[in-house]
Amino acid sequence: MQRLLLTIDKISTFVGQAFSWLIVALTLMISWEVFSRYALDHPHSWAFDVMIIMYGTLFMMAGAYTLAKSGHVRGDVLYGFFQPRTQATIDLVLYVLFFVPGVFALTYAGYYFAAESLAIRETSNITAEGPPIYPFKMVLPLAGAFLLAQGIVEIIRCAICIRNGEWPSREEDEQEVDVDKLKEMVHVKDEDIARLDTFVAPQGSTK
Repeated sequence: MQRLLLTIDKISTFVGQAFSWLIVALTLMISWEVFSRYALDHPHSWAFDVMIIMYGTLFMMAGAYTLAKSGHVRGDVLYGFFQPRTQATIDLVLYVLFFVPGVFALTYAGYYFAAESLAIRETSNITAEGPPIYPFKMVLPLAGAFLLAQGIVEIIRCAICIRNGEWPSREEDEQEVDVDKLKEMVHVKDEDIARLDTFVAPQGSTK
């Protein structure tokens, strides 16, 4: 079970990191549009629409990644003082009552929203010569599906924590530095570290 949870974490992380490159593309595009507008006096009518589409795609597709890293905003003034079981119980109730129905509605409605847009090959009417926006609307059910899958993982984690009394590990836990393993890799022992103290001047000493 733990391997499955970490696998979903890795998928969410991969998707989030892959779409994060849109911020680089968006930065370059905005820079080019500013240069074209003020230096070349040749603005592009479609630039505004594309900027919104790129930023919206980044925002939507980063949802599952943010949830996998526990990065969403929460009112944790008191939450951090609770025992893991209490935290998991609160999270489980909120996931079941609010998260799952909301994200399911997003995915379900987003599918039909995107299907209708695709059927008419919808283009933006915000500006003249607006670009096609049906590919962007297809992001809605896709992002909802990833977010829903990650949410189910979080629900399972809550159930495990309620049963065991501690939170199961996450994908980022494997990236943290293990001091003991690091010592083994560089062939350093505790005695070697203690021996270095002889080269450190005692506290309060003066030259």
